[in-house]
Amino acid sequence: MTDSTAPASSLRVDLLTREYPPEVYGGAGVHVEYLARELRGLADVRVHCFGGARTEPGVTAYAELAGLAGANAALRTMGIDLAMAAGCAGTDVVHSHTWYANLAGHTAKLLHGVPHVVTTHSLEPLRPWKAEQLGGGYALSSWCERTALEAADAVIAVSEGMRRDVLAAYPGVDPGRIRVVHNGIDTRQYAPDRGTDVLTRLGIDPDRPSVTYVGRITRQKGLPYLLRAARSLPPDTQLVLLAGAPDTPEIAAEVAGLVGELRAGRTGVVWVPEMLPKPEVIQILTHSTVFVCPSVYEPMGIVNLEAMACETAVVATATGGIPEVVADGQTGLLVPIEQAADGTGTPLEPEKFVADLAAALGELLADPDRTAELGRAGRRRAVEHFSWDAIAERTMDVYRATLRA
Repeated sequence: MTDSTAPASSLRVDLLTREYPPEVYGGAGVHVEYLARELRGLADVRVHCFGGARTEPGVTAYAELAGLAGANAALRTMGIDLAMAAGCAGTDVVHSHTWYANLAGHTAKLLHGVPHVVTTHSLEPLRPWKAEQLGGGYALSSWCERTALEAADAVIAVSEGMRRDVLAAYPGVDPGRIRVVHNGIDTRQYAPDRGTDVLTRLGIDPDRPSVTYVGRITRQKGLPYLLRAARSLPPDTQLVLLAGAPDTPEIAAEVAGLVGELRAGRTGVVWVPEMLPKPEVIQILTHSTVFVCPSVYEPMGIVNLEAMACETAVVATATGGIPEVVADGQTGLLVPIEQAADGTGTPLEPEKFVADLAAALGELLADPDRTAELGRAGRRRAVEHFSWDAIAERTMDVYRATLRA
């Protein structure tokens, strides 16, 4: 393993994650990237991740085991986890992120006799649609997560909403071991960019109002609801979709059909299916009139913070940890939702949810001055309440508490 640049005498912390730059596709990967950066000033940090070899000091990547080639995706993940656990020899604390790395953390705890901290970015019981994606592997992913959480020395929830979800999904977890540490945002990097070169290249008109969505094409992100709501947007409004990585062929086809329907009846529907570099996303967010997050399951939603930091007003679903980020009426609007209690997050009245989403978007599009002020207030909130240095300090407090226990 490559030595990190931190002093050898400091606390050694091993972060275990599927995603790490440059292979990042979701909020958990963003979280680990910035957490690792800030923790390096406080501890000897090693990162263990999936995928291709990394050149960054202190980062070790693990490829899938050749002997599991062609096996179920969850089983291949578990094979990587075992290799990651072996790589943690010599650590003081292991800290895993998402079910993809939870088994690695749990195994390292048992193997090396060190505390295991888990950050819950999402929960498998609240994403039952993943059975479409993983088949029988969904039972394996759920087992990995449950085993790790119930045995963890500390569980970090990224919001109060997530803390409630953990206790509901896993009543065997001791409430006293759960700590709330919110996700953060780098407001030096995520800041308004008034340039227009990216918009020009993608065919986005900076002089027309726009509603922007950024996220994966998955049931939890609620994109089909937004596409139905977009039928009611004013004719001059552009819809910008930075949306890719579909979970299943079924949802990919559904989204493609809805986008095609919109394009048949209106101009300004821009769909970018590949992941764009951060600077390009920042420019698009900056020029967006409104950012929209129609998620039906969102433990916190870093993407809302990213939009706020770019001075863009947000319309988002009032679910999970989103209300802890988006201040209703102050930095954007929250759309109410009544949801099924079966773990899917499905709206009990989908047509009402779609109508309410459309109404909230229409309200802000109709009042540019108010919308601009909400955007400015959003940046102030991001700067004042969600800095990564404070989050790293709170995370270190969790580590120290597990070592004292």
